[in-house]
Amino acid sequence: MAKKLPNWETLSLAQMVGQMVVVRASGYLFDQQIRYPAWEAPNHLLQHWLADLNVGGVILLGGSAGELSARSRQLQSWAQTPLLLCADIEEGVGQRFPGAVWMPPPMAISATTQPVQYAQEMGAITAREALAIGINWLLAPVMDVNNNPDNPVINVRAFGETPEQVQELGTAFIQGAQQYPVLTTAKHFPGHGNTQTDSHLHLPTIPHTVEELERVELPPFVSAIAIGVDSVMTAHLLIPAWDTERPATLSYTILTGKLRQDLGFEGLIVTDALIMGGVANFASPEEVAVMAVEAGADILLMPKDPEATINAVVEAVETGRIPKERIIDSVRRIFQAKEKVIPVPEMDFTHELSQPSAYKTTEAILRESMQQGGNLPLEAQGKYNYILVDEILKCSEYIAPHTPAVAYACQLGYQTRLLEQSDFLRVPEEPGLLQIFMRGNPFRGRAGLTPQTKEIIQTMLRNGKVEGLIIYGSPYVSNWLQLHLPEGLPWVFSYGQMPLAQKLAFETLFPISRFANLQGGAFTT
Repeated sequence: MAKKLPNWETLSLAQMVGQMVVVRASGYLFDQQIRYPAWEAPNHLLQHWLADLNVGGVILLGGSAGELSARSRQLQSWAQTPLLLCADIEEGVGQRFPGAVWMPPPMAISATTQPVQYAQEMGAITAREALAIGINWLLAPVMDVNNNPDNPVINVRAFGETPEQVQELGTAFIQGAQQYPVLTTAKHFPGHGNTQTDSHLHLPTIPHTVEELERVELPPFVSAIAIGVDSVMTAHLLIPAWDTERPATLSYTILTGKLRQDLGFEGLIVTDALIMGGVANFASPEEVAVMAVEAGADILLMPKDPEATINAVVEAVETGRIPKERIIDSVRRIFQAKEKVIPVPEMDFTHELSQPSAYKTTEAILRESMQQGGNLPLEAQGKYNYILVDEILKCSEYIAPHTPAVAYACQLGYQTRLLEQSDFLRVPEEPGLLQIFMRGNPFRGRAGLTPQTKEIIQTMLRNGKVEGLIIYGSPYVSNWLQLHLPEGLPWVFSYGQMPLAQKLAFETLFPISRFANLQGGAFTT
């Protein structure tokens, strides 16, 4: 039987502060399955945090959608107070948890014929599938305007390059999700689009004037607030026009002055992960947490040591540095949010996940946003299937023996050669198909091709070593490549990198007759 929310006024100070902390946990059930031990606690410690420290929520990563259904119930059973369970599911639940629908990146939607409808459907599909596995808080949508093509971390996670695009499609996503009892999140306030620095690694600076910030960065957040977005996630950015000293996450001027007072936001302010270099290098972990609360944050996401964080904030209250009313305001907002989503409705995930209608929407977005050119279809047949990725160890979710990028090519007679960008040092001797998987992602520090890789690819194109080309991910990589393609070279670009995107790309590049006799699960959706 689901727990009921207690009366927050009966909580001790330490229990109240515990509610302000969201910890990271593996979506897998067992300790031996933990993939990121620096961030994901073993079960005995996690149970201590939830039961004894009264931690308010958990952010999840890893495991299949089916496992998440069991894991979410397990975590709720351990908790002293019902939990907010969240995940970064900007591209559908299947982006993080296989078995659910993996949708295209948001920027793909802006390239379709019905962007508002698709954005709303994306929000609804994501919310429904999240609820089916016990997640009640979507850390989506991204409301950043990707106005810098070299942005290494936002990139195709944004709905577009203009405030108008992001404003329209981000709010449509929120409205779609609002059909279900889940929380939504506008991120990353006040806007992470115009930077070439990844805040997971370092502290970026946004050089805009006050006028530029109000014209470009703020409108999407203003619109999200106007339609009732539940939470706003802060960005680890230095914005000298507003605060010359502190990152936005730690800035009273930005969180309380701008977001609360000027924009009138009354929901939850949640920090971006506090283990990220953008703030982790600014001060000690405990001091960063205290500064974030002083600035106006309600929820501290992924502090390095939850227990030390709680103790530090409690001490700051007891010594008079932080007024207790500041904590009470946050806990009141947290419980208001929890009242909206707790208890999570009982849903049979086997009936709610991967519905044909959701796949139909996903396929429509991929088809409509796909680009192609040259003399299609590709009739020639080289020897090799060259697959270029940024880091081989980080591509197993979309490149494996069963995925179309490998399996289709194999059954068409190609031999696969997996190439890592850092080790891409010379031009291959044999001609073949070239597939490039490249997009912005956290902790990478770049979003595109290195100068060395560009030089090698240009030489391959000039020397006839590329018979056909598929680009997955970044339109900026695709745009650069199109400037250097020999006339008539067949090519396809897809915003998506998932198996369905690969399938559609192959069926566009090659004659359909080439697939007539192919068999196997890799060719179904």
